[in-house]
Amino acid sequence: MSDPVVTRAQVLAEALPYIQKFYGKTVVIKYGGNAMISQELREAVISDIILLNLVGVHVVVVHGGGPEISAMLRKIGKESRFVDGLRYTDGETMDIVQQVLCGKVNKDLVATLNRRGGRALGLCGMDAGLFQARMLDEKYGLVGEIVQVSPAPVEDSLKEGYIPVVSTVAQGVDGENAYNINADTAAAKLAVALKAEKLLLLTDVRGLLRDPQDESTLLPEVALSDVPLLMKEGVIQGGMIPKVGCCVEAVRSGVRDAVILDGRIPHSILIELLSDAGIGTLLH
Repeated sequence: MSDPVVTRAQVLAEALPYIQKFYGKTVVIKYGGNAMISQELREAVISDIILLNLVGVHVVVVHGGGPEISAMLRKIGKESRFVDGLRYTDGETMDIVQQVLCGKVNKDLVATLNRRGGRALGLCGMDAGLFQARMLDEKYGLVGEIVQVSPAPVEDSLKEGYIPVVSTVAQGVDGENAYNINADTAAAKLAVALKAEKLLLLTDVRGLLRDPQDESTLLPEVALSDVPLLMKEGVIQGGMIPKVGCCVEAVRSGVRDAVILDGRIPHSILIELLSDAGIGTLLH
């Protein structure tokens, strides 16, 4: 039987080259799904983010908050409505989105990071024009398409040693509206603007599966040139289409690689970044 102390030492030794690789580099993590809802997973994500920050990785967190928005809408007697997988966002819903994302969800996450020993700072996509957007399509209401990212507030936070935590609401450029932005899209756009080394999209599936019903068919690596054929074959389908699309756009625009990562696995971020294992689907 192996000595658990030796095993832990081996794990740390295995992490060293990866810490050296990512030291001083920027990693953007889109945080959402079960990893936000489950207390155990939430604690694991928080500790992963703090550890990465302490070993010199510049971590940027971009978060959604769909379940919290739906819960608040229920409280005011309003039903959530989705069009093509996007939340239909009328004026009243946009007010709730802004209050929940920029307020409660963002500040709760910042407070949790700070209580655990991190140095987190909350930012809204409207702060200093961080995310600027126009209406995506009238059929979605106040859902925006990002047209410009001004990353200075995030860059300034990183220079001061903070962990920026960014909510996905954008300033409108086609009027005085605020816009609801898909969190995967916002994370990808921000990763490009920051010239990030890596983009991690935490999701509620194992990664990209050749057979969606069989988790053993995980595709651990996908080259951008493989994507059109995988789309044609129906391997990339449903909710995976926009996620892969975000990763493709990010990598084509200069992010070294992007990973669709199973946020249901405790410490999946550390396993992916600081070990030989790698547990998601890497697009490069």
